Amino acid sequence: MADERDLPTAHQGTMAVWAGEEQYLMQGATQVPVVHSVSFGYRDLDEWYEVALGQRAGHIYGRNTNPTVQVLEEKLRLLEGAEAATSFSTGMAAISSTLFTLLSPGDRVVSIKDTYGGTSKIFLEFLPRFQIDVALCDTGDFDAIEREVAKGCKILYLETPTNPTLKVLDLPRLISCAHRHGALAIVDNTFATPVNQSPLSMGADLVVHSATKFLGGHADALGGLLCGRKDLVAEVYHFREINGATLHPEAAYLILRGLKTLSLRVKQQNQSALRIARFLEAHPEIDEVFYPGLESHPHHDVAARQMRGFGGVMSFSLRGGFDAVRAFLPKLRFAHLAANLGCVETVAGPPRTTSHVELTEEGRASLGIPESLVRYSVGIEETEDLIADLDQALRGAAEVRRSGKSVASR
Repeated sequence: MADERDLPTAHQGTMAVWAGEEQYLMQGATQVPVVHSVSFGYRDLDEWYEVALGQRAGHIYGRNTNPTVQVLEEKLRLLEGAEAATSFSTGMAAISSTLFTLLSPGDRVVSIKDTYGGTSKIFLEFLPRFQIDVALCDTGDFDAIEREVAKGCKILYLETPTNPTLKVLDLPRLISCAHRHGALAIVDNTFATPVNQSPLSMGADLVVHSATKFLGGHADALGGLLCGRKDLVAEVYHFREINGATLHPEAAYLILRGLKTLSLRVKQQNQSALRIARFLEAHPEIDEVFYPGLESHPHHDVAARQMRGFGGVMSFSLRGGFDAVRAFLPKLRFAHLAANLGCVETVAGPPRTTSHVELTEEGRASLGIPESLVRYSVGIEETEDLIADLDQALRGAAEVRRSGKSVASR
């Protein structure tokens, strides 16, 4: 678990490259080494004991801490402006470990209906089995969220922008409400990244990330990260070290390498996504575009106040329902059709096979996720190429639809 140290004064893009690394550069190396050792030995038993108790810096066993992993934790701690940070094998390990650490039977958690599908499963299926009460509110109804918090809860869990419909929550307002009523505020900042949004500066107690997505950025490493208040992070770290959802040092290195270009990648994705969203909003084959950078977004004003950029993910619904989606997606030339996002390559797919595959069609509909929806994670390709690709795929799909031919037979 990363230790608390003074924050540097450099800009975020510079911190993403340099922060947290100097201590672990070895023998003139300019890159942090990947330390595969499971155990770390000590000839001095007193020193060993002090390290084991956390009274002295060092490492004992790989399930607990690791030098490569510690650099990653420290870098994210600095980027988020946190007191402490810890890591996990996946983003869902970070979310589930945090909730199961901080909630006990009889506690109550308030959240929104639009959380990521895996998170929603925890709220609907797993927490109730442990006699933990869960209240899920309409995401856009801030008054309703505040009323539920006022009834009493241990945690207010927020995700903004949401996956996959890009709804935006008013973080200062809702976090303030949580604290007024003695609740902790936890924010999933995966879609926004530290480049676009800083929930801790708005009062959040903890911030969670699926590092698999934008932080790593190359779709080659699973990981999760948690940062925030030192006392809370320490509690969750203890649960993780016993539960065993440890981040592998090789994955930590890959995410660490990806983080160095985070600022550059996200800035490009922000710019491309806004241009693409505006293009799609005017396209005759599109029913609706969901992107907080558009003035038509119901909470565009909230996003403009609390975000420095609107992110690289959008979703849009096609005219013609799922048949249109079925015809459209295979025609994309510059997009992986896969269950991931935040990569250097553009990635696209419907929620029924990605973010909300766990839910039935009726369940997705209840969350305002139509079967005609496509989630589109913008990569770092040239914007003009992506727009041209979308246009040809949409027009090709429209021709199939108008011809009346079965997509499955093609």
